[in-house]
Order: sequence, then C-alpha cells, then structure tokens
Amino acid sequence: MKKLYILTFLFLISIVSYGQSPIITMVVDGPCSGGNPKVVEIYADGAVDFALYSIQNQTNANTGDFGNTQDLSALGTVTDGFVYITTGGSADGIASDFPTIDAGTTLESNTVNINGDDRIRLILNSDLSVVDQFGVSDTDGSGSTWEYLDSYAKRVDGTGPDGAFIEANWTFGGANTLDGLGICSGGTVNVETEVGGVGTYSTTGSTNPVLAITAPSDGAEFAPGTTEVTMSVITQNFVVANPGMGDGHIHWQLNTVMQPMKYDLDDVVIPVTDGETYTVYMELVDDSHTPIAPAVNQTITFSVASGTTVADIAALRADVETNGAGGYYTISGGVTVTHTDGYQNRHWIQDSNIAGVLIYDADDVLTTYSEGDNISGLQGTTLISNGVLRFIPTADSATLNGNAMVSPQLVTIAELNANPDDYESELIQVANVTFVDGDGVATFSTGSNYDLTDGTNTLVKRTEFFGADYIDTVIPSTELPLVAGVAGEFNGTAQIYVRSMSDLTLSVNAVTATQFSVYPNPTSLGYVNIKSNSASMMSVQIFDILGKLVKDANTTNNTISLSNINSGIYILKVEQDGNSITKKLVIK
Repeated sequence: MKKLYILTFLFLISIVSYGQSPIITMVVDGPCSGGNPKVVEIYADGAVDFALYSIQNQTNANTGDFGNTQDLSALGTVTDGFVYITTGGSADGIASDFPTIDAGTTLESNTVNINGDDRIRLILNSDLSVVDQFGVSDTDGSGSTWEYLDSYAKRVDGTGPDGAFIEANWTFGGANTLDGLGICSGGTVNVETEVGGVGTYSTTGSTNPVLAITAPSDGAEFAPGTTEVTMSVITQNFVVANPGMGDGHIHWQLNTVMQPMKYDLDDVVIPVTDGETYTVYMELVDDSHTPIAPAVNQTITFSVASGTTVADIAALRADVETNGAGGYYTISGGVTVTHTDGYQNRHWIQDSNIAGVLIYDADDVLTTYSEGDNISGLQGTTLISNGVLRFIPTADSATLNGNAMVSPQLVTIAELNANPDDYESELIQVANVTFVDGDGVATFSTGSNYDLTDGTNTLVKRTEFFGADYIDTVIPSTELPLVAGVAGEFNGTAQIYVRSMSDLTLSVNAVTATQFSVYPNPTSLGYVNIKSNSASMMSVQIFDILGKLVKDANTTNNTISLSNINSGIYILKVEQDGNSITKKLVIK
C-alpha cells in the first residue's frame, strides 16, 4: 500500500515546531564493570507531561513485542529540558563519570539495563503508539552501524522524534570506543567528556539535505520464500518532485543497474529470490540530473536466505551445532507436541529420535496446536537464548497428521546435569526424588526455582508455566517415585519444567532408575554398561536416528560393545521381565 511519506514528514516537522514531545537524544553503554553506567537521555521539547509516556526495550535477538515497560510519571512535567534514565547499578558510574547529571531529573529503571545491541522506544500510554525509537526493531544490533556496545549514540540536532528508527538522524561513537576510558576505568577523563557532553541536543537542526532509506534496514535478511521486498525512503530539506516543482529527484541503482528515476517518495516493490543478495544505491540530484553538492547518498544491502530441509529435530540440531544458529529450515518429518504454553505461543516438540526443540512464536505465526498433535512441514529460523535453542516460525506451514502422546524418557539427575544439551526440550522423568523445600507448608510460586534431589545429586525444578495447576499448592514433602517434565536449561544449568500436577507422580508401577542404569552416557570408551536389579536376561537394541537397527544383543548385567558403531546419537531400548525403557545414547 502506498505510504504518504510527504505527509508523514510534514507531521514530524509539526511535532518539532510545536513541541510538547519527548525525544530520545543519547544512549550510552558505559565502560565500567557490567557495562555501567547505562544512560538514556531524553529531551522534553516544550512542556512535556511524562505521565503520558512510558519507555520500553527489546533485547538481544528477540523479536515480537517490546517489553519491560517503565511508566515515566515520576519525571513529572518538564519544559525544554533534559531528563535521564539509568539503572540502580549505574549509581557509582554516574557519580564519577557523568558529574553534571542532576539526580532530580533522573529515574532508575531496569528497562535501560540494555546492552549495545538492544532497542529502546518511547510510547504514548493512551494508545501505545510509538513516539520515538532507537535501534531497528527485531534486529540484534551486534555488528551493525548503530551498535553502541561500550560506546554511545547521539541524536543529530533538529531531528526527531521518529516513530521508526532513522539511522541518518544519529551519530555513533562506534562499538567499543569507550573501552578502558573513564574515571571508573582508571582514566583521567570522565565518560561525559568522552561522549561530547550531555544535554547538547538542539531542536534547531541543520538545513542540509538528508536522504534516508528507512526500509529495509541495511544488512536485513528475509526468510526463504520471500518474493518481494518493499523499499521506503524519506528526505529532509529536499523536496523530491518533477522538474521545476521541487529541489530535484532521486537516481538509484539495484545491484549496479540503473533504475527508473524517482520523482516522488512512493514505496518501491523489489522482486527477490531465495539465496540472493541485493544492494541499493540512492543519491539526490538536481533537475539537470547532476548530483547535488555536497553529495547526499546512501547504500544498503539486504538478502533473502536459502532454506535447508531437515528430516527431523535431531538433524536440525546437528546442523545448528555445525553451522551455528540463524539459519532457516523446513522440518519435513513428523514431530509431536509435548507441551504448549500461552506465553509467546510456545510449543515444545519432539521427534521419534528423542530430540526436542522449543518453538518460540512471539509473532503468533503458527496455528496453536495441542499436546499430542503430530505435525510436519514446520518452517522457521533458529536462535539460541540463555543456552536454549529456539525454533522461530516464519510461516504457518505445518500439516496436522494425527495425535499420539509421547512417553517421557527416564534419566538420572547426574546424566541431565552433565549433559543438559543432550536432553534439552525433550520430555523426561527422574525417579525417586524429593523437593528440598517440601516442608508441608511451602507452596509453589510462579517463575521460581526449586531443588529436586535424589540424595546425591540436585536438579533445578523451574515453575516455567504460570498457568500450571500446581501453582499455589503445597510442595510435596515425601519422596516421589517419578517427576516428569520438559528438560530445560539456563546457560548450561539443567532444569526440568513440570507441566502439571500429573507430572508429580506419587505412585508408579514402571521401572525406576534404581532398576536400570546405563553408563557412561555419553560414551567414548567403545562400550556401555547396562545394569539392573534383576538377574534375568535383558534384551538390548540400539537404533540410529533413521530408525535402523544397528545392535541387537541379550545380556545379564553386562557390558555392550559399541566398537562397530560410528559416533553419533542413537536410541537405546532395553526390555526385561515385561518392562522396558528407551533412552538416548550418545557415542563420541
């Protein structure tokens, strides 16, 4: 749809002219310990009642809605002045390195506990509309021109507020510019001086022409299957029009090929193909087609990714381990939903090779499925957050094949703690465990950690699901034969996410961990030990991830040779006395 950028631009100019709007004018990620001091400077253009506004952030590689909303009412009403938002941990750094910042115009908030790749914005409380924004939405700023890690960014005089980030309206110190600088780092010059001072922004801006390609962002990568990309452009202090009607027009190239000259600011739709990279160059010219002096131009590059088709989650994880996160995939095989959660439309899925992954669907791209649904054809990209691999859908492409419940695999706490990545997002259960906090009085709370122990080892049980039916119920005080849930982790520390009360089993007829033990697992010794409390014969089968039987043996508390089996992930099935267990076996 055509966007009326001339009208939008005039509206923005009117905001600056008549004031009464907050404008983000500086962002600092300091060089002190912990990236402190962290400072966001906001200018009140006119009489601004900050009770009308809030600040939000969007961190790391996260996509979807901004969050961590901080109401700015505490700043009161400010007229033509600067206010500052910082963190509680920045107090010492502010004192030493920003001596002219007035505590009376400063608000502490964890919303600005941001890193040099995060985004922030101001919103109007009444309708949640974006008033001003720094950073490209849904984009990790690492490696971008606007990255401010151990650095800073300052707004160009006379620009803003911008409802969408306009890079041309900012100057950037460059990543790591402040490393080792500042009083807090043992220097002799404070950070305030290094960044050129505070409160330096002026609403009186330059009259020089400006050209800005506002979409797509430089370096943007689009999902496979994208067939067209819409390019948007704005100008300032330069009227784009037909000859004799304005200041000139725009010459532009796509991959060095000249395109039809632009005599307006209408969007341009560019046809694109998977696996291709596109470079756009634009410049302002006068009516005689001569570039204006000094030259005003911009170059951006964007691409469309190629997708990789994998048979299942095990293959997906193997590819991510080899090539890193960020690729685009189609999971062609069937996977089964083991749990769903209303928060960010999360689904945990698992394949027949006992490999699992978390679907993190903050944009609600995917149909909401139910526990037990078997689906195939998922399409999405990957990222790692707090050590957990996320699959982020890019299309609602999955097909529902049927419904079948998944049985949790039995693991020991020792195995899980030693190898959290091997079980991550899989449905598991641990046996003969006790809650350390189970005193008959304490109850489960949301978003909390509780220790489970088998008497020797301890596992973190996380109340990850705020709607779980056991929230506010008494923590069991007796030993539980089985506790099931989704295997999680937090930066390398294993966790278990109990889904519901039924996962906290009080009695069991199944084989427990004390009856079977498999060790070492993972193994690089050429064998694995399988022990049982029973002296009867055990049937042992090992399958590869394609379901092919690679080992079939019988044993009574014996060692199983793996000498003829290649390194990889396998499924181990053990049967004895009518009972059976299935476990993942990792051969290194």
